Amino acid sequence: MLDLPARISDSLLLLIDAQRMLAHLVVDDTQTLVQAGGHLAHYGLDGLEFGVPAGEQIPLLEGMLPLVETPFLIRSMAMPSGRIADIHFFADDGDGTVWVLLLDVTAEWEETRLVQQKAYDMTLLSQREARLIAQLEAANQELTRAHSDLAASREALQLTHDRLQLELRDAERYVRAVLPDPLAEPFTVDWRFVPSTELGGDSFGYHWIDPEHLAIYLIDVCGHGVGSALLSVAVADTLRSEALQKTDFRSPAAVLTALNQAYQMERHGELFSTVWYGVYQRGTGELRYASAGHPPAIAVSGHGDALGEARPLPASGACIGISPAARFTEQQCVLQSPARLFVFSDGAYEITRPDGTMLPYSEFTEMLARPVPNGKSELDSLLDFAREAHGPGALEDDFTVIKVAL
Repeated sequence: MLDLPARISDSLLLLIDAQRMLAHLVVDDTQTLVQAGGHLAHYGLDGLEFGVPAGEQIPLLEGMLPLVETPFLIRSMAMPSGRIADIHFFADDGDGTVWVLLLDVTAEWEETRLVQQKAYDMTLLSQREARLIAQLEAANQELTRAHSDLAASREALQLTHDRLQLELRDAERYVRAVLPDPLAEPFTVDWRFVPSTELGGDSFGYHWIDPEHLAIYLIDVCGHGVGSALLSVAVADTLRSEALQKTDFRSPAAVLTALNQAYQMERHGELFSTVWYGVYQRGTGELRYASAGHPPAIAVSGHGDALGEARPLPASGACIGISPAARFTEQQCVLQSPARLFVFSDGAYEITRPDGTMLPYSEFTEMLARPVPNGKSELDSLLDFAREAHGPGALEDDFTVIKVAL
């Protein structure tokens, strides 16, 4: 380091460790956590298990691995402990290992926030003083007109509010209108979609590519509102209409690669998305699938009226839109009837409970494997489970689940 003597380099490293509470994680080429050390408890990362997929234990790594470029830096990310850290990613070109280093920048972040807040408060104070002076100088001449303008403004504001609400309802109806109808044969496909606001960032679909191959896909665009909803619907429509030229829609990896080229975030309002895309061949029961930063689908053996075994279907890939150089790989498995396949967004299980803790992912997977009482929909049971875990009020994120029952 800068050709410094070892004793000076060591001293600097000790200083960084003491002031920045250095911690590190090591992830191998299969995205499995193989090593961790340093001040992990400082960041709320104590209790990690080696040999377990890193993304299941460390949510901040979801969608980041494998690295598209290295070194890579994410600045000022909030950690589970509440501390703020700069996160540095370094890849070992030799064996695919990724080192993740955490450096505490809470003090700098707090200082910057306080300075910004102070500047903002001063600006507001100056503006208020200027407005007050102007109002006092013109009060005698403008009082009557002010009352008239106020009444007119209130009327215009109400008209604008009513128009926007109507447009939001129209947009919500359109988003729901383009969602697919449930299938009853040759097997059943059904879904539940509950956006956290009038317009969420989730969309999905399924259609027959040919008489033997059924495409299933779910898109989760970052954020909520009109922009996220429009992009999510546009991506779903691209898949539904098979509008990616020179793309074999029976190949999940090829579809996600083409989709990533078409929806780079700089051309779409700086929005990125996670996507799960699978193709089920009904003659053989083979499912081929690929993921772009999306939660793994889960296959459950047996019918819903008896206890089954939940099996995650892992797949990895970068989010759609982050890098045009991203590449995607596909996995495959065979689903033997009777079985169910669940494809869902993270809003189905990332649920904050009334005490502020998060619903454990294991409880969600256990719920998928439980038998459903006679006469009750399995998807309605999942939605009731999420709402009961959350407590009063709307869910923080869109709840979207597709169920394929074979």
